[in-house]
Amino acid sequence: MSRSVNEPGPSILKSMGTEEYLPPPGTALQRQAADEARETGTEAAARLRTPAPRYWAGRSGTAAGLLALNHAAGDRYFQVPAEAAIDDAAAEEAFRSDGPVIDVQTHWVESRPSLRDFQEKVLSVYRYFAPDWWTGLNGVTAYTMAEYMRSVFIESETALAVISATPAGYEGDMMLTNAEMAAMRETFDRMAGSGRLLNHTVVRPNLGDIDRMPEWAQLYQPVGWKVYTLGTMKNDGTHGFDPESEWRLDDDETGIPLLEQARATGVNLVCAHKGVSGMIPSGSPADVGPAARLFPDINFVIYHSGYEPGQPEGPYDEATVDQGVNRLIESVRRSGLGPGDNVYAELGTTWFNLISHPLDAAHTLGKLLLALGEDNIVWGTDAIWYGPTQPILDAFRAFQIPDSLCEQYGYPKLTKEAKRKILAGNAARVYRVDLDKLADDIAAEDVLAWTKGVTEEFPRHGLVK
Repeated sequence: MSRSVNEPGPSILKSMGTEEYLPPPGTALQRQAADEARETGTEAAARLRTPAPRYWAGRSGTAAGLLALNHAAGDRYFQVPAEAAIDDAAAEEAFRSDGPVIDVQTHWVESRPSLRDFQEKVLSVYRYFAPDWWTGLNGVTAYTMAEYMRSVFIESETALAVISATPAGYEGDMMLTNAEMAAMRETFDRMAGSGRLLNHTVVRPNLGDIDRMPEWAQLYQPVGWKVYTLGTMKNDGTHGFDPESEWRLDDDETGIPLLEQARATGVNLVCAHKGVSGMIPSGSPADVGPAARLFPDINFVIYHSGYEPGQPEGPYDEATVDQGVNRLIESVRRSGLGPGDNVYAELGTTWFNLISHPLDAAHTLGKLLLALGEDNIVWGTDAIWYGPTQPILDAFRAFQIPDSLCEQYGYPKLTKEAKRKILAGNAARVYRVDLDKLADDIAAEDVLAWTKGVTEEFPRHGLVK
């Protein structure tokens, strides 16, 4: 009998959710891959004399999961040698770094009393779906600064991250307020001695925030404006957004005034959450193309790329233009935009879900490469919801679109150069990061020293003075 995909095994084979969506049900392919990976991993852990949790948290455990996915899916989507699952050195070589990584979507939850119900709601999802041994978000440590550091920097090769948040009807109910995100970046700057964290400022144009944007641009120095056309999150203990607070990027009452104000502030980056919406109308990226066409001097980064967890992602065609990522592609195409223009697809949560659906992953990346090009896709993980981000990163580095799909649908190959652009080069350009300086800085620094400085500074002083 097939077991649950949430029994011991690599985190990349788990059905998990975030504060924005519930975990989708496991599939037959996931269950088959999880069963095979557990069998391989149990033997490998014993052979390596490594405790099972440590094996699954390491790169050999990731390799075992990816190899099992290849076998279950019937093709070599992940370019991983068999010995990587049983030999730590082979796993390290298989996933070897080739440069800095910029993660443009990370989250952390402040420990304010007003957020305790929110924290408990998210943790309850993990307690239900994740096994006891899992080394992701565990109990009361889930929302410590140390956990953020562990998941994003210490146990991942991320060089620079962007801290973001979701909106709320009352700013104090946000997981991080705009002031807290800016203060978090300032704390990192003091401890790291170089830019390792950038911050968004969340704007709720339907709640009167547009007039505050000039002040916020000066006060918080955001790298971009984070917006949710879905509106504000419900405060009734359930997942989802208040339908009465929805809006569009291209509507005259909210979206257009927001974009005009963004232009006036000189912060010409708008990061819009699209997808991961339960398919409510305002979660669709249909408004992205028209807005980007009207404001060619503003860059639009589309968080999640219109992806909807639990829904299949096949090729782009006329019959499915109103589904998932195809909605973004159709919006851009109908507006006459494409590679090299001002719309960028972001992969946070999208890639995590696609790892265990490799055929869908190939179609998603292939059609985004066709529609937007390798210069217009950026890396994000939606940390810290999935624990340390290294397994997600390693899976992306190992992934390849099979030749058969490239021949049938005209997809470009996901080359090493394209992956480098997606993992850092494109974000460096859009988020105004000197990538060469970043590479020099991380080569010269002691990551444990500055992350220790941040974790010690926070309990003494908090984020906002």
